Amino acid sequence: MPLFNRKTAVLCSLLMMSFSNSALVQAAESSKLLDIINSNHRSEDNKQRDVYRHPLQTLNFFQIKPEMTVVEVWPGKGWYTEILAPYLKNGGGQFIAAGFPQHDGPLWRQEMQADYQNWLATMPKMYDKVKVVELGPPTYWTLGADNSVDAVLTFRNVHNWIKGNYDNEMFNAFYQVLKPGGILGVTDHRATLGTDLATMKSSGYLEQDFVIKQAEKAGFVLEATSEINANSQDTKDYTKGVWTLPPTLRLGEQDKVRYQAIGESDRMTLRFRKPK
Repeated sequence: MPLFNRKTAVLCSLLMMSFSNSALVQAAESSKLLDIINSNHRSEDNKQRDVYRHPLQTLNFFQIKPEMTVVEVWPGKGWYTEILAPYLKNGGGQFIAAGFPQHDGPLWRQEMQADYQNWLATMPKMYDKVKVVELGPPTYWTLGADNSVDAVLTFRNVHNWIKGNYDNEMFNAFYQVLKPGGILGVTDHRATLGTDLATMKSSGYLEQDFVIKQAEKAGFVLEATSEINANSQDTKDYTKGVWTLPPTLRLGEQDKVRYQAIGESDRMTLRFRKPK
């Protein structure tokens, strides 16, 4: 065999081995993540929402690895914390919960944050390594040291920041704390194309291009979009906005069966990157 062909064959073989090893690592990580998603430590109510929120596919799309330092922004009652905290702990990573200010802002947010931190304390085997920081109005706009985390994730929160007119502060905080090359993962309720800003603020649905522009304004580059969390049954024209649908069901028993059949909202899923 000519020398050039021999070298080419060796190079191809090495590349195939590299791709094969990478695929094996990814498969192993997905298997561990799936074990946590199916674990008994998760509440049954939360597990029932997997069909709408697709945690395995979503976290894989966001390229979350177990050794990473990952910030979840405004974790609420801990739906994604149940999955991310033990996954990162077991893999040598770090989970940071960027919650509401604990002693500032609306009382209901302070109470929700206290409930979240009390909940973490009930299961130290899973959550003892969670680091809690404060983020949000009126003045808490720093997540940590600059260039110190691998990924920032936010699930169904951007509409709140748009309504409160502090989305710029939030996206800037994400940009500052992320390492060059770091990931910003976003999901939120997706508005119909052409929806005006006032309707976005009142309905909770945001135009996808609008959200992309807000992130790009802070310096992020859109890397990929996904339809993982899309829902074509969502008509987005409800009197109580997105909160008409599960899990909120703001209209109570009125047309409840109809809204449960629709399921949770149609959602954009976006992956951004902080340029190196």
